[in-house]
Amino acid sequence: MGRESVDVEKTVIELVMTDDEAKKRQLAKKIFDVAYEEGIYPSSIHDFYMARGRGVFGGFTVPAINLRSMTYDLARAIFRVGKKNGSGAFIFEIARSEIGYTDQSPIEYASVVLAAAIRESYSGPVFIQGDHFQVNAAKFKENPDKEIEGLKALIGDAISSGFYNIDIDSSTLVDVSKTDLKEQQLLNYEVCVRLTQFIRRVEPRGITVSVGGEIGEIGHQNSTPEDLQAFMVGLKNRLGKGLVGINKISVQTGTTHGGVVLPNGSIAKIKLDFSTLKTLSEIARREYGLAGAVQHGASTLPPEAFHKFVECETAEVHLATQFQNMIYESEHFPNDLKKRIYEWLKVNVASEAKQGETEEQFLYKTRKKALGSFKKEIMGLPQQARDAIAAEIEEKFDFLFKQLNVVNKRALVNKYCAHEQTRVS
Repeated sequence: MGRESVDVEKTVIELVMTDDEAKKRQLAKKIFDVAYEEGIYPSSIHDFYMARGRGVFGGFTVPAINLRSMTYDLARAIFRVGKKNGSGAFIFEIARSEIGYTDQSPIEYASVVLAAAIRESYSGPVFIQGDHFQVNAAKFKENPDKEIEGLKALIGDAISSGFYNIDIDSSTLVDVSKTDLKEQQLLNYEVCVRLTQFIRRVEPRGITVSVGGEIGEIGHQNSTPEDLQAFMVGLKNRLGKGLVGINKISVQTGTTHGGVVLPNGSIAKIKLDFSTLKTLSEIARREYGLAGAVQHGASTLPPEAFHKFVECETAEVHLATQFQNMIYESEHFPNDLKKRIYEWLKVNVASEAKQGETEEQFLYKTRKKALGSFKKEIMGLPQQARDAIAAEIEEKFDFLFKQLNVVNKRALVNKYCAHEQTRVS
């Protein structure tokens, strides 16, 4: 069954539009089968990152891109940019929270990404990542085992869907009220260990799933070398000999997810601490053999900031909100649809309004929450409108790939990641 016998475009639209889970999986299998026949397969970036941790190469930052809407169209744009720049080193990701509010299950997300690769005649490893598979601190406090089991179920579903890269975020459990740094990080590294051990039990034979940890919750106080040391020492002691641990570490250096919204709905300028980022990346590589530090919440930074990630040898940077903003703010996005989305938000997400904030602040902050409810309508926009929006965002992707210096990295990626991967059933 090659691409000639399967209309990939029709299949992916049908997959996104159906609410029947069994039908969704049946359509996903068609896409996966065509992808494998075309030499396209989900892959782990683990070996690539471990080589970077050994100092084999550097001088670039891998973009990890969250696609909350128009996933098929934007994934196609990313593959076009990847081919044009000979990149190879780029990640498609979706967070635990995004899976919910964008109504994109792991199998749907992975299938849509692979369909985009097929459509653009891309080949080789494709990195699909579970971003911020995050522990809910309140639920953990109430019932730790239940919260961990919920995360294990999500991780198991994701890995079986071709997510061979998982970012564990137990940084929500860091307790800064403790005076001892090890005590502050205790629950963070203990839960990270439990989930890493689970990943190693369920990962397919022949694949080492890439696992990331996190020491500083985004939007809170900046991470320090001492935080990193406390976490890594605790992690290594608890992990046990012979078990593969994490290969990168997410840190906090001054960003917030989505940026800080001003009363007029614009984004405040962020003062990102690049010296901390550089220091933590150096320590992560030198002392623990990791690829380096990971920066979250970066897409709304000013354009002139992005080359600095490369200068700091940042391993990976996560980019999400700006692409969502560009969809909403495009002149090609129907105004009547935007109005209906905003009216929906005022009714369905009214409880998230904060006292003293303007309507612009409320709508900017919450409009991501409407993407699931309007997913089918956005997918059903005229092809001309979708192509025009995707073309605008493609320019941004191209700019970012060049700024992050993931140009002509395909040979490196193939050297470390291009072995055939296990088929997703």
